Amino acid sequence: LEMNPDFFIAIIKAIVSGDVLNALTYRVRPYELEKGATNRAVERAKQILYAALYEKTNIFKALYKARAEFAAVKVDKLRPRVKTSIIGEFWAMTTEGDGNYHLQKFLETEGAENDIQLTTAWLLYNIWEVDRDTRVRRDLREFDSGQYGLKGYEDFGVARRLATLRLAEWGLRLGFPAFALPLGLLRYKLPDMDKVAEVANDYYVNDLRGGEGHMEVGKLILNVAESKAHVTVSVKPFGCMPSSGVSDGVQSLITAKFPGTIYCAVETSGDGATNFYSRVQMYMFKGRAVAEAALERACQESGVTLDPVRDWLAAHPTSKFNSPLYKPRHHYAGTSADLVREVAPYITNNA
Repeated sequence: LEMNPDFFIAIIKAIVSGDVLNALTYRVRPYELEKGATNRAVERAKQILYAALYEKTNIFKALYKARAEFAAVKVDKLRPRVKTSIIGEFWAMTTEGDGNYHLQKFLETEGAENDIQLTTAWLLYNIWEVDRDTRVRRDLREFDSGQYGLKGYEDFGVARRLATLRLAEWGLRLGFPAFALPLGLLRYKLPDMDKVAEVANDYYVNDLRGGEGHMEVGKLILNVAESKAHVTVSVKPFGCMPSSGVSDGVQSLITAKFPGTIYCAVETSGDGATNFYSRVQMYMFKGRAVAEAALERACQESGVTLDPVRDWLAAHPTSKFNSPLYKPRHHYAGTSADLVREVAPYITNNA
């Protein structure tokens, strides 16, 4: 079936708008001072975006209007939170409900700032897969007669497919910030699929497919090597062979090779909620200790203590550092540690 271009554009707008709204929600909510303030902002933002999509008005103006709802949420980002990366089987890690025991909400009650996986990132992964397969198979086109094979393709046809894929990738990478910035989702980086594949390839061959394939391995390595998260949680439905094979096999090697890794693999089943929560709590206990230690280390390395930082923020209520939308530059896994590093120079210069 041919898709109506206007409908296709509307779907893309809805997906990316939903992605940036979700990402900002999980960034702000762990630090809210009034419980429920972020959720109320989300509901109002949804109504604004829904109206823009339904009435076919300017989505970017709607995103900017929704930004004010989040900007009004009062936060305290000096409270250490466990940066928790949620990976695993696509549906289980992206759904927010009974299907994964409300994992995201439960993690927040345990002190997490969730780093969720976006649908936009999944689209980038799909583009990467087709691009890689096309490059690998182009020299054996005469044998590639499958439904999506390259048999009968001339060199120009292969080049055109690769160019189309590259254009689609850059369309997403350039388009995502166009949606993120009006809403206030600052300094958000979509994953580099080539880099993820490269770091994973020594442990899990990129050509093995199923679930997220090598992505689970690459994400865990980068979470540790680049201090992207304190804890990585991999969730999948009971019996999901691709993800379980990675979690129970390959990831044990990764945790041994990369000291300091906190990796929690969990499965959902009809009667396993208690065991599921208990296992997550065990790893979050470790994560809270690591997050608090990282905040202390940030204070030591910046030459300050936490109280003067808090006092400076209180004395400058209109500072960008007090904004719920502000994202400190990345140095540590935790937001509070990054914030201390950025505020510290203002204190030491005035001392």
